[in-house]
Amino acid sequence: MTESRAATAPETAELVSAGGAHVPGLLGRIEQRLREAAGGHGALLAEHAGATIAAGGKRLRPLLVVLAAGEPADAGAADAVVRAGTAVELVHSATLVHDDVLDAADLRRGRPTVVATGGRVLATATGDVLFARAFAELTQSGDPEPVRALSAACSGLARGELLQRADAWDAGIPLERYLLRCELKTARLFEAACRLGTLAAGEPTLDLGAFGRRIGLAFQLLDDVLDVSGPAERTGKHRGTDLLDGTVTLPFIVARDRDPQLAALDPRSITTPVQAEDVCERIVATGALDEARARALGLVAEAKAQLDPAVLGAARAEALGLVADGVVARYR
Repeated sequence: MTESRAATAPETAELVSAGGAHVPGLLGRIEQRLREAAGGHGALLAEHAGATIAAGGKRLRPLLVVLAAGEPADAGAADAVVRAGTAVELVHSATLVHDDVLDAADLRRGRPTVVATGGRVLATATGDVLFARAFAELTQSGDPEPVRALSAACSGLARGELLQRADAWDAGIPLERYLLRCELKTARLFEAACRLGTLAAGEPTLDLGAFGRRIGLAFQLLDDVLDVSGPAERTGKHRGTDLLDGTVTLPFIVARDRDPQLAALDPRSITTPVQAEDVCERIVATGALDEARARALGLVAEAKAQLDPAVLGAARAEALGLVADGVVARYR
């Protein structure tokens, strides 16, 4: 990823424009702060933290911070938005590094992971540094509320990770437990991004949390669809990686109710990429991916229904609505 991709990528250009003329500048400042935050911890940690930041995706979470905040009223508010956007992306990056340690993952977004290149100890330390830097960003304001919001999201992340580990290789986990895991591991950070944006804007009573939770949940459901649909050239990882890791997701949960052979399958028997590919094909054949996509689309529609232009202003509501649409568009 280039340094300016977050602000200029074609897939985000429309919503950046809808958000207002202030948006590209704030995203650029966040990108600069991310690079600065990754350094200053010794050459080795800085190298791997910097590589993790540079390999980031579309910067969706900091974009949510910026759009939820609207146009800053003054320089102080703009600084608060930049700190909040930086913090939420640092947490997101830290969780990816730690996830790769737990999964012993070789690739992330098509690139070698920190754990693959530097080992578990270095990767764990890299994630720890990113977490620490996230909260250092927020404490500069002296306001405890942003810290509380991000801390609550991080607690949810930890709980979600424990649930995922407890559920590993369990083909019979209930749908409700899977959705709770997705909410904790993914949706809570989206919720926090929206909350941090409104706090930075000096609007503590404005609640965009329900919007953030729903698009975060839709994002995770569709990410799980992509793991089954592939291909690796698009996802940056082998098709069926979740199956190989013992992670049971929505496509499998839906498919097992339609295919008795899948219902009887022991996930531990899936030990090679070829076997995972075969199970993915069987899941696709049940039509489960269509049902999973439909559920995600419903969540996006619910999220957009939370956006009141009379409260948010037309530009902010439109831009946030485009973010919700973008969560779905990346799968088309």
